[in-house]
Amino acid sequence: MSGVFLGTSEFAATVLRILAESDQRPGLVVTLPDRRRGRGRREQASPVAELAGELGIDLLKSGNVNEDEDRERILAAGGEWASICAFGQLIKEPLLSELPMLNVHPSLLPRWRGAAPVERAIMAGDAETGVCVMCLVAGLDSGPVALRERTPIDPDEDYGSLAERLAQIGGRLLVEGLAAAGRGEIEWWEQGEEGLTYAEKISAEDREIDPGRTAREVHDQVRGLTPHIGAWLEIDGDQRLGVKRTRILAEGPEAGRFAEIEGLPVLGCAEGALALERVQPPGKKEMDGDAWLRGHGLP
Repeated sequence: MSGVFLGTSEFAATVLRILAESDQRPGLVVTLPDRRRGRGRREQASPVAELAGELGIDLLKSGNVNEDEDRERILAAGGEWASICAFGQLIKEPLLSELPMLNVHPSLLPRWRGAAPVERAIMAGDAETGVCVMCLVAGLDSGPVALRERTPIDPDEDYGSLAERLAQIGGRLLVEGLAAAGRGEIEWWEQGEEGLTYAEKISAEDREIDPGRTAREVHDQVRGLTPHIGAWLEIDGDQRLGVKRTRILAEGPEAGRFAEIEGLPVLGCAEGALALERVQPPGKKEMDGDAWLRGHGLP
């Protein structure tokens, strides 16, 4: 029934695995071409491409699914509905009309439409988020929704654990949605515009820690960018200290200053302070904050 799955990221790979283990296993997986990644800048396949190979599913690495050759191969794969998750390309006409697609999006739409919904939900201090399965349309994440499930965000939860849980939910909902679509029983509701927010792509400015913000705001920033992107703090003039895990303290040094409290480096913020429990010094591996403090001293 589900002839094609389009996806690229780690999140999409988790969804694909769940789909492949169901009766909605796709016959063709479409992903982006290999890209240069890491310090060595070597070409690497996407997480979805690697998983498709492991699962033995036919794979198309497409630079543009809207071009005739790739579009025709996608249509030839069959299936009344395709599925798409974190793919990384804009689907245009005529493919958009020729093959309806169920899109897995990790937010409670219309909140957090766009590129970084999981990160933005955490960074904004949201108490909950969720997954929507919607019909792909030309507008940005604006299509009608068929399935939706909520999940709480723990005040200390980071991107890694939340994204994994959302991907599991998304995979399960996608299987359910494809089955309903195949039976002709899928029902839709329009999102509306109330509560609309946009999850802009994470920028370099989003990564820099500003102690002029509250400890809670910086804590949310760190956990929203951990472990995949990373927040950093400028120390000793021009050094960037990666900050991987923090703990909020009610009191500490003045904003922008450091102190040692219970063996940990503590950064003062505009309101409250942050104990730096895990850090990554420039050019080194991640380590506990107390170990870094013993070797470096207070900045």
